[in-house]
Amino acid sequence: MGLKNWIFKNWALFLYLMLSVFAILPFFDSGFFPIHDSVQVTRVFEMAKSLSSGMFPVRWVADLGYGYGYPLFNFYSVPPYYMGGVLVLIGLSALFATKVVFVFAIILSGVSMYFFVKQFFGNLPALVSSLVYLYFPYHAVNIYVRGDLAELFAYAFLPLVFLFLFKLHYLYREKSVEGKRAVFYILGLSLSLALVVISHNLSFFILMLFVVPLMVVSFLISSSRKYLAFVYISSLSLAFLLSSFYAIPAVLEMGYTNVLSQVGGGAHYPDHFVCIGQLWDSVWGFGGSTKGCLDGMSFRLGKVNIVFSIFSLAIYLFWYRKFKKTRFIINTSFLFLFVSTFMILPYSLFIWKLIPFVDFLQFPWRFLNISGFFVSVTLGIFVFLISSIIKESLKYLTVVFVALIILSTFYTNTKLFTFQQQLFLDSNYFTSTENIKNIFSKISDEYLPSSFENKAPAREGGLIMVEVGKVDVLGFDDKRFNRLNIEIDAKTNSSFFVNRTFFPSWKTYVNGEKTNTFEKDGKVYFSLPKGEYSIDLILSETKIEIVANILSLIGIVTIVVVIISRRLDKFYAKKTS
Repeated sequence: MGLKNWIFKNWALFLYLMLSVFAILPFFDSGFFPIHDSVQVTRVFEMAKSLSSGMFPVRWVADLGYGYGYPLFNFYSVPPYYMGGVLVLIGLSALFATKVVFVFAIILSGVSMYFFVKQFFGNLPALVSSLVYLYFPYHAVNIYVRGDLAELFAYAFLPLVFLFLFKLHYLYREKSVEGKRAVFYILGLSLSLALVVISHNLSFFILMLFVVPLMVVSFLISSSRKYLAFVYISSLSLAFLLSSFYAIPAVLEMGYTNVLSQVGGGAHYPDHFVCIGQLWDSVWGFGGSTKGCLDGMSFRLGKVNIVFSIFSLAIYLFWYRKFKKTRFIINTSFLFLFVSTFMILPYSLFIWKLIPFVDFLQFPWRFLNISGFFVSVTLGIFVFLISSIIKESLKYLTVVFVALIILSTFYTNTKLFTFQQQLFLDSNYFTSTENIKNIFSKISDEYLPSSFENKAPAREGGLIMVEVGKVDVLGFDDKRFNRLNIEIDAKTNSSFFVNRTFFPSWKTYVNGEKTNTFEKDGKVYFSLPKGEYSIDLILSETKIEIVANILSLIGIVTIVVVIISRRLDKFYAKKTS
């Protein structure tokens, strides 16, 4: 297919791109704006710094943690920061690179939704769903209130997961299955799931509460159960391999950090259910979530979305026999919209108590990401239903309804896509070492060890803090934050801290001989007799991280081998034809 034909076939996508500009206009203003997670620019800068040191995969950041550093990207979303870090390395400022990453995630959400809906319902429904998904109110909350890049990326990849999942379902409903398409869908599903995992593990946790039951039902009603079981297991296994470099250390090395302090307390899920009236309408604000119905931020589904979803369901129930081919995806969309919305409300508390590890979710309103997805799909379904049941002479009514939904969405939601106030700050504000240590480290320090004490910023140029005795620093080399050499003269038997956060990935050498790495108060700690020493600290990878990297490499090699083998099959097929 030529480029001209492709553009003509996807005219709705180009219209979406033109209409999406209203969601990102504030990013073209100078400076930045206040958000809950105001460390975003700093994280992008720190990622670039780690990449420039030769670290890959990046796990450690040098300056956060009050200047002691910590393994941020061992536990926190990586795709947005890799993208931002690379942009910084090619010459963009950290602030501008962060804006580019935000804009990319925002636009990508509607693009992925477009391709999902178009595959099953056509161009006009895809246009409606993509715009509703883009301008969904909670999407605006994540952008301009919370500033949560991790959830924004997960939100953008959700439609791709369901695209390949439904493609596999419909493929295996048939008795004869085309193997080449099946392989493509398996790879697509695996990669999409892996991207959600490494973008926001909590979103993946929520997603699997829907994906696993969907796979089970799909398997039960399939005419090719044996093959479909293999396909789903292969997809999940490959997704696990691809995301292992991040997912395995995030789970198994969590105990070295203070992450568990974020569970419970002010973020205990029973205190953050949404009142049912807030789904219809709730006051727009830039504050936080509180117990009760008077939150400082909005959790609305949107009046337009609710009304048209009800219309869509009513039309479908009346004419459902007409839609046998798409019945499974339509039924699933309505059911999952109801379930995801129900999980936000306090009536679902009994279900929450049955789910393992649910305390980590903290806020039931995180399910709005799933609700936003399925409410957008149901509005696309509404357009599809209308266009399917009206007479040929009244086809123009479909365009009327499309225009009505889009105009209503713009009228009610585009005003939400703006910041509270403009901050005329340049990139240096977010990247200066002093501000990182004294301001941004206080905002998010849960990846420090739970035993970490004395959160006063590490002294500039002061590599050690003497606890007992007298120690003179004769020289040091800290040009690369992941390799540190200190020459000392211990005048007496001495104990001292090195200004680095303790983590098992630090390897220590004293006068060239490897020694055990000791920890005290969450920092690297030495206790040495009188004498002169050359101390080396080298940031390497733990055994868990090495195994995780190997598993991800196996996943990548698997994909490459499959793609190459398919290419060779095509090549030899042409040769023999």
